Amino acid sequence: MRKGRKWGCALSLAAVLALAAALGGCSPREETGGSEAVTVEEVTIPPETFPPAETETVEVPPETETEMEEREPGFEKRIILGSDIHYLSPDLTDYGEAFQYDVDHGDGRLVTYIDQITDAFLEEVVENAPDVLILCGDLSTNGERKSHLEFAEKLRRVEDAGIPVVVIPGNHDINNHHACGYRGSEKYPVERTSPEDFREIYREFGYDEAVSEDETTLSYVYQLDPMTRLLMLDTCQYRQGYAQVGGAILTETYDWIEEQLEAAWEEGMNVIPVAHHNLLEESEVYTVDCTIEHSEQLVEILAAWNINIFLSGHLHVQHWMEEEDNNLYEIVTSSMTTPDCRYGFLTYRDDCSFSYHTKELDVEGWARKNGRTEEELLHFNDFREPFLEQVFKNDAYGVLQHMEEITEEERLLMCDYYARLNYKYYQGKAVEIREDALVDEAYALWDSKGYITVLRDYVVSILNDADRDYNRLEVE
Repeated sequence: MRKGRKWGCALSLAAVLALAAALGGCSPREETGGSEAVTVEEVTIPPETFPPAETETVEVPPETETEMEEREPGFEKRIILGSDIHYLSPDLTDYGEAFQYDVDHGDGRLVTYIDQITDAFLEEVVENAPDVLILCGDLSTNGERKSHLEFAEKLRRVEDAGIPVVVIPGNHDINNHHACGYRGSEKYPVERTSPEDFREIYREFGYDEAVSEDETTLSYVYQLDPMTRLLMLDTCQYRQGYAQVGGAILTETYDWIEEQLEAAWEEGMNVIPVAHHNLLEESEVYTVDCTIEHSEQLVEILAAWNINIFLSGHLHVQHWMEEEDNNLYEIVTSSMTTPDCRYGFLTYRDDCSFSYHTKELDVEGWARKNGRTEEELLHFNDFREPFLEQVFKNDAYGVLQHMEEITEEERLLMCDYYARLNYKYYQGKAVEIREDALVDEAYALWDSKGYITVLRDYVVSILNDADRDYNRLEVE
């Protein structure tokens, strides 16, 4: 590996054309244990989808008429990011007692309407016509083979509309012993998904078009355009026959990564790495199972090649962070099926600059358009926040209920406070209520009486982190 090598961004037009000719063929809390060269056509995107980036004014020489005429249409790529959909086949539940209990005491995903939310999301993807849809893992609820098969069938609608889809597994997706269906008051085991199954089911969504595949994992390289490759990293641990929550990268995979980065540099490519697990410690509390084990090794490798962006999911929280020593930004897109049901828009330019923002899924509009009758879908914007806050209240109450030094009145105040604060944190917008939250009497209760719980540390970490809106990022 060549330390300190300057990455080859913003090639000249002649280099781009030569390269195109040479190419030939152009995701905190978890429940589980575990060819010819082509010309890219410009796509007209509605302003509300990809708004103009808020950039600083920079003095640049005016383009000549000839330069504007010769500019390649692939100057920037428009990418939609979705993560942690956790699709569950409707055939695997009767929506009865056992199912509802898991919904009420789960991690906040709207499993009851996961099929409809998935359809609404993919419909918006088609309407927005990005250059690619990237899904950062946890495609299924708990790795049910039937869920994977049905989700893959839904993705074909996107590809049929001319939009490539690329996927990577998450910790829920493979060898998951929690794969189950629901019947009445009971759960029953269902067929799990093996690594071989995952590769076969999703072969159309990245794998069959891969420039290279890692022999030891489900990692691969995808050619996004003549200048850009996606380094799709399988960070999941399932090789012992069961799924683990945390992420890691095998030694053999590190060797493969360095080979791919070397090859990309030699061919003048920009590289965007994508994984399910986080590269940086995005949360002060949930680090053990969220951040890739020994991720500093991957940071060092990416920094050596001056890569400045990393995309992930897993956390279910909308967030981003800069690794300042190496000018490396990680963007974590929140769970698609956890309120507010957000997904990301990334505009990535050939000079390696990029802009990112999120959008709330318009479930109500989809429901009306498709003739749905469920009141919770037709009035989704009123339903989603109370639903998620109630899940968070249940979590907090379960932790506080046996603490005798806390009265019931204090306990309820603390639960309400935790739910409101955590809801805003999940949306990446805790900054909106930080000042009021710091002087709330419930915060004093968490500090004085809830100090022995991990939730108190979590509350403090949210407030420490709430210094910006994590739904927008612009990097020049």
